[in-house]
Amino acid sequence: MVRVTFIDAGGIVREIEASEGISLMENAVAGGIDAIEAVCGGNCYCGTCRVHLTPEWYERLGGPGEYEGPVIETSGDGHPRVRLSCQLTVTEALEGLVVETPAAQS
Repeated sequence: MVRVTFIDAGGIVREIEASEGISLMENAVAGGIDAIEAVCGGNCYCGTCRVHLTPEWYERLGGPGEYEGPVIETSGDGHPRVRLSCQLTVTEALEGLVVETPAAQS
């Protein structure tokens, strides 16, 4: 299990134990993180699983992938370090990850 911390737009902090090998989005939904809507179920289509990364984590994980970038652009989220949690597979390398969730996903 990998420890991941979510901070919502109101500053409420929730920590989950995430399972390796599945997406951060799937773990967030299973862990009761309400700010992750995941309307499309993790198909990189809707943009309702956005998370904001710290500069350090963004550097480690890299920017959006080929299909992810256009979905983020369409979402209108202007944060400089936004990723779709459905495109981040949990591995032990994510131990201690801290992400913020936007005030609204849709």
